[in-house]
Amino acid sequence: MVYLPTWLRYAANRLEYSVNLTWKNYSVGQLNRKQFSNAIWKNFLYGKLTFCHWNKGEEMAPTLAGNGGTLLVRKIPFPQPTQVFVGDVVMMKNPLKNDDYFFRRVAAIEGDEMVSNNEKEEPFTLKKDQCWVLADNESLKAKEAQDSRLFGPVPMGCIAGRVIYALRSAVDHGPVYNSQMAMAQDSSVLAVELDVEELVKKMKS
Repeated sequence: MVYLPTWLRYAANRLEYSVNLTWKNYSVGQLNRKQFSNAIWKNFLYGKLTFCHWNKGEEMAPTLAGNGGTLLVRKIPFPQPTQVFVGDVVMMKNPLKNDDYFFRRVAAIEGDEMVSNNEKEEPFTLKKDQCWVLADNESLKAKEAQDSRLFGPVPMGCIAGRVIYALRSAVDHGPVYNSQMAMAQDSSVLAVELDVEELVKKMKS
């Protein structure tokens, strides 16, 4: 059962998403001024804040199942430091393959200083709209993990969403541990949109 305060927080999240998505579409010329307000209400009334995605790979083990699992991802139309935080598991475009998406954990964002274990490498500060992402599986080397140790900083704009729930099997599933800020923001979305039976169906299909 979802209580009224949760519904109100969810509605606020939904309105924010609708405005951000509509503005994004307007800024790239997909909407004109007359269509703008109608698009906001259409996205607010009919759009969902999450989608399901199948993932397989050892890079994010044990957080995400290496042998495959269904993930519930919260959409983030305009990734920025007020919406994506250090510690979040995000779905993003693969910098090495633009038509591919993968999952990594945000380790640093714009303004953070990066210091290498290699003394020959100079420290540097992440620029505006940049982030540093890492695989959770610490047993993998940089080339195997395919994270920022291999390809460096990535634009925040590559982020498509944040993983809020992971289903590894019908009996092994639960919320994904993200930053405290993210988990607070996502709690109402999870309460309203999580459908474990639907995730199980996605896994079986």
